[in-house]
Amino acid sequence: MKQRWSTLALAVGALTISAAASAAGPTAAMLSNACAGCHGTHGGSAGATMPSLAGQSKTAIVDAMKKFKSGERPATVMGRLAKGYSDEQIDMIGGFFAAQKVHFTHQTVDAAKAAKGASLQEANCSRCHLEDGKEGKDDTPVMASQWLPYLQIQMDLYQSGKRKMPEKMAEKVKPLSKEDVDALLHFYASVNK
Repeated sequence: MKQRWSTLALAVGALTISAAASAAGPTAAMLSNACAGCHGTHGGSAGATMPSLAGQSKTAIVDAMKKFKSGERPATVMGRLAKGYSDEQIDMIGGFFAAQKVHFTHQTVDAAKAAKGASLQEANCSRCHLEDGKEGKDDTPVMASQWLPYLQIQMDLYQSGKRKMPEKMAEKVKPLSKEDVDALLHFYASVNK
């Protein structure tokens, strides 16, 4: 009989804790789990056309999500998904991914292009994309070790005008040749430590 009461007490306690947890709302980690299918566990993307979110600045993630939500930033899936989150939840997601370590990939790139891109990065991009792109200044995204196809897709969107290029970026990118831009992308994709 005593064991039955203990079992009953444990069951009631578990239900009470479960109800309290549900009433508190989802945590940042819970909200971010929905992103794992495309952006990888804890934001480390395994898909060549999906960016890693781990280590991005909170501002960069929040700004991107709000632009997806408003339709300002073009998207196939993210526009619909972002509309499902409140601004508070977007802020929580941004904080979660910003707290993760940058996800380094190991991908094949053109070594000569990457070497050329390293010097171009230092001269053109290093004021905003810090530490070889491993850190972003304010709203600037982390570029280091992003998948090359993803970087190419985003640059194509910028250069075609389908995505608005930030002014400070446009000042540096527009004078560059297509080959220079390609070299920069190879460089960023090559950074893996």
